Amino acid sequence: MPIWSLHGDGRTVEPGAVVAPGERLAWPATIAIGAQHVVAMFGATFLVPILTGFPVSTTLLFSGLGTILFLLITRNKLPSYLGSSFAFIAPITALNGGNALETPLQITQALLGVVVAGVLLALVGFIVQAFGTGWIEKLMPPVVSGAIVALIGFNLAPAAWGNFQKQPELATLTLAVVILFSVFFRGFLGRVSIFLGVVVGYVVAALTGQVAFDAVAEADWIGLPQFHLVGLTDGTAWSFVPMFLPVVLVLIAENVGHVRGVATMTGDQSINKHTGRALIADGVATTLAGGFGGSGTTTYGENIGVMAATRVYSTAAYWVAGAVAILLAFSPKIGALFNTIPAGVLGGVTTALYGLIGVIGIKIWVDNQVDFSRPVNQYTVAVSFVIAIAGFAMSFGNLQFGAIVLGTVAALVIYHLGNAIARARKTGADDGGPIVPIGQLGGDPE
Repeated sequence: MPIWSLHGDGRTVEPGAVVAPGERLAWPATIAIGAQHVVAMFGATFLVPILTGFPVSTTLLFSGLGTILFLLITRNKLPSYLGSSFAFIAPITALNGGNALETPLQITQALLGVVVAGVLLALVGFIVQAFGTGWIEKLMPPVVSGAIVALIGFNLAPAAWGNFQKQPELATLTLAVVILFSVFFRGFLGRVSIFLGVVVGYVVAALTGQVAFDAVAEADWIGLPQFHLVGLTDGTAWSFVPMFLPVVLVLIAENVGHVRGVATMTGDQSINKHTGRALIADGVATTLAGGFGGSGTTTYGENIGVMAATRVYSTAAYWVAGAVAILLAFSPKIGALFNTIPAGVLGGVTTALYGLIGVIGIKIWVDNQVDFSRPVNQYTVAVSFVIAIAGFAMSFGNLQFGAIVLGTVAALVIYHLGNAIARARKTGADDGGPIVPIGQLGGDPE
């Protein structure tokens, strides 16, 4: 008995209809859509290991395996691709002064933070499965969750500038192409403008002699990915773990948002019941990746764009995408090719990419009509942003606390403690909820 029922004639999607997760089109069409998902995830998934110093092929392998695990744990009812999470870039590169990791020891130390984040995310998933998401919304209301997502992007700004200034002409060209393609193309091509920017920048660099292909020529077409084991017994690695804890909050927000988005687009609100399973699945996938040398994973918004464009939400397409990613992982030549991307190309795309991470956080405020006339909301964001952008850092004994940890703690403490004091004193400085068209917007109460 087939897992998926055939949608209609298997070739077309009627106007106003969608291909549900439990349905599929004919296999040729399903494979073609799965290939689109590979292209959509590729631009972001390969950038993370390039920027962090993790092996590209290993990251692709655990991205594909993670996607299949996700489909199994969510009982094939929630379409999603698990790609490399950008939230891990900042804490990983912090181990090497904001630069990509250079030694196997650094990688094994960073993997411990990935594993701990994955385990915590899975635990949160079990709690959500039992008690729902209400407690998450109280812990991280829109002003806090938006701040945490945004500060991770803005904290990475110096890293973008570091690559940009190495080849400013190539970086400027790449950045211009990313922006131009995002407004020039409509639909799917517009959504993968960062990937297209990398392609154009790379081609220009190759034509102008700025790419060295020696390593690509020497690499085998078929071979095993490069594995690294997590440094569980490394005391120094444990001192870096606190820097990874805010990533868990971002992964929670991304997964919850993904599930809600799919439920809305398919018109099936029962999909929201799988939120806990989605968190568990992403946690397990991240833990597995961290255990053997891959980047932490998250549900991908890029692939939501493909689903929105095609109206095909079939999980069958994601099985195809996961299988293709696994196959690509066993080609060292592909990994070597990605490692030849010049710093200027990376500087151009990350200038846009890291800024876009910040914009995602700001969009959370806009979508939820956060009232920034309220002092609590103002200081929650103001203090956490300065901490992140300036790169504040503290250490207590062997524990290292970077800007993202400090910014996250500041956002949570200022918001919750500030609200408690303001409401006890009835000063009107607390978060009054979404802005309403008519009514008081903070200040002294009437």
